[in-house]
Amino acid sequence: MNSSPPSRRSVLRWGAGAAGALAALPALTACGQTVGAARTSRQESTRPGRKVKLTFWTWVPMQKTVDLWNKTHPDIHVEMQTIPASTQGGYQKMYSALTAGNPPDLAQVEYQELPAFMLVNGLTDLSRYGADALRDKYVPWQWNQGVFGGRVHTVPQASGPMGLFYRQDLLAKWGIETPATWADFEKAARVVKARGGGARLSAFNPNSPAWFAAMCWQRGSHWVRTQGDTWIVGMNDDPSREVAEYWQRMVRDDLVFVEPDMSSGWYRQVQTGQVVTWIGPQWGDALLRGNAPGTKGKWRVAPLPQWTAGQNASANWGGASTAVLQGSRHPREALQFAHWINSDPKAVDLNIAVGYGWPAATGVFRGSALDKPDPFFGGQRYNDVFTASDRAIDTSWKWSPTTDADFAHLGDAFGAVMAGDGTLASALADAQKRAVDDLLAKGLKARSQS
Repeated sequence: MNSSPPSRRSVLRWGAGAAGALAALPALTACGQTVGAARTSRQESTRPGRKVKLTFWTWVPMQKTVDLWNKTHPDIHVEMQTIPASTQGGYQKMYSALTAGNPPDLAQVEYQELPAFMLVNGLTDLSRYGADALRDKYVPWQWNQGVFGGRVHTVPQASGPMGLFYRQDLLAKWGIETPATWADFEKAARVVKARGGGARLSAFNPNSPAWFAAMCWQRGSHWVRTQGDTWIVGMNDDPSREVAEYWQRMVRDDLVFVEPDMSSGWYRQVQTGQVVTWIGPQWGDALLRGNAPGTKGKWRVAPLPQWTAGQNASANWGGASTAVLQGSRHPREALQFAHWINSDPKAVDLNIAVGYGWPAATGVFRGSALDKPDPFFGGQRYNDVFTASDRAIDTSWKWSPTTDADFAHLGDAFGAVMAGDGTLASALADAQKRAVDDLLAKGLKARSQS
């Protein structure tokens, strides 16, 4: 079987035609040199009675899950090492290890980063070790994130279907029904501004283009699509402009705080009831519990507000896989661990407790820690909302091979808008042009949708 690394263009072509969303492609060069794996994976034979040792890098605190594995699998010992989260240094550490020829056996890699690892031959072809037989165990669109050229390269971990976290007590105090549409949401925001004593219904985060992308995703936008071998960029399409104009109005009329969520300032506002709702992903439940314990019992979850009453559209924010990096000497055992940690019911319960996301494995929700009333959410079976949300995600959404750069452009432009320079809609137009330029600079065919 051919084990040579795939060409750069072939990987991008695989992504362009994939059924699932294409992941992002961050910058992969330093001083003009392409990062690459110094060695390829090879299965070493094991001796009877000799323990296989694997190393696993992740930023999610899953030590209890790893301890359970080691207790129940005495022949395969996994050492978990905590690394910085994703682009905060974790990926750079992985690339350095691949280049040096001493990578960990396994690592957490987000969906939007997978093609970048493929381009440097950084992922092991797991189809060689039986991964195809696991396909039906996982949600199809998440499984497809790690399939390139028909070959499996990762085991999906979790995603982030979205919903509306809201303070039921405060909405009731001000006589506000749970917003079912975005028009309702705006009306509610005006009531909170008038009656809330300085509170606001929500916050707009100018530093999170990923969140804004999810809002456009729900509206029906497709920021990129492919036509033959050409990338067509539509970040400034009609649905996205509608989303931009909506949030521009919310900011202009002082109906929302302009505040990064998951920041210390935002957590203080959540704790004190100044922020009344959060449009967030399922994995946000752990963040609310951990950072606003005094609000226990006051929160509920509802579906995302809809643009048209009666619709049922959602979106996804986040998602990661457990990858076997190129260079492992025990890929077969690493695949066994990657599947177990993401599908074993006891492992999934432990992972849920530390907020690793919405499980990618099928059939693990019922009977899990997610499938029961929760005191923090007033006894609501709130994850039933996310079950429905997960089914309402448009899985035809794709990511550009330059998503990291796209987000950087948007983040800079949104920051300028909040400082009084331009509008969110003009920021989208500028980002679209830059996205096309970035694709062309990589030697790809690209054009704007409009």
